[in-house]
Amino acid sequence: MPLTILPHRTLLPPIRQSTERCPPSDQIVVGLVNNMPDSALEATAAQFSRLLRAAAGPLSVQLRLSYLPEVPRGTEGLDQMSRAYWPIDELLQQPLDGLIVTGLEPKAPRLMDEPYWHRLRQLLEWAEARTVSSIWSCLAAHAAVQMLDGIERRRLEQKRFGVFKHPVLSEHPLAWGLRAPLCTPHSRWNEIPTAALRTAGYTIVSSSPENGADLFVKQSGSLLVFFQGHPEYEEGTLLKEYRRDVGRFLRGQQSHYPALPSGYLTAEAAALLNEFRVRALIEPSADLLASFPMDAASAGVQSTWGGTAITIYRNWLSLVASEKRAESAEVSPRV
Repeated sequence: MPLTILPHRTLLPPIRQSTERCPPSDQIVVGLVNNMPDSALEATAAQFSRLLRAAAGPLSVQLRLSYLPEVPRGTEGLDQMSRAYWPIDELLQQPLDGLIVTGLEPKAPRLMDEPYWHRLRQLLEWAEARTVSSIWSCLAAHAAVQMLDGIERRRLEQKRFGVFKHPVLSEHPLAWGLRAPLCTPHSRWNEIPTAALRTAGYTIVSSSPENGADLFVKQSGSLLVFFQGHPEYEEGTLLKEYRRDVGRFLRGQQSHYPALPSGYLTAEAAALLNEFRVRALIEPSADLLASFPMDAASAGVQSTWGGTAITIYRNWLSLVASEKRAESAEVSPRV
């Protein structure tokens, strides 16, 4: 059945504070707290929408978009939110079955010094008590693990950037139907130590010696799901991020020229981008970005993760639906 996105400004009955999660229904209601910057806000919502739509199968899924008000926004972002997004307080006054929380690029040296830290903690506590399951992506995963178990992420020597292969290490229901190796895009400067996760009781679903923990879970008040990578990424997302970082170098906003995303490009596409790199290092200029070979390089992108991403999210939606049916049969609402 099709995914529906319910904007905030619709003819809804007045919002009432509810202690119930969801009334008995065949519909799965998912909140997406989109914390990406204004430039990626629309693309991120579209990525998750397409992924959930493909994963829903026979399920009816309703998606509600929301945001953390402490994340700085410009005119463009505020305009998008005024048209379609739920204020976080109003989103959490309505029943939700599942929640997805995206990451964002940090500004402060420590996560706990970010202006949204306390709001994110409140959101995590709410999700544990009031949803069947929640998904925490990238920086949101790092923040949630630190809040839950005091495990702080550590800085990598270089950016973990590309598509990485992982063995599937668990028979957790999220992994049903997956074929190893599990390929996932990653784009991050930090990681959570895998050994610390195991010690704290997390189940590692997929991991590799090269890339560390990819997908891991913990059963708390509800099922908490964590991704250090980005299975929701579309085919060209990593290339766009690479171009963004090249632009930062050309404008003098970062000192190093970015490395190519690994496991992602054909040899021909990599050669094109390396030719551009040579030009950029000889004569760096912001104007040079206009000649970045985006179209030619896009033809050499190798997408290897789309099918497994759909399988993981289909498993997640199925878990949420199964738990919701079980609770409805027991007539025992979650408070």
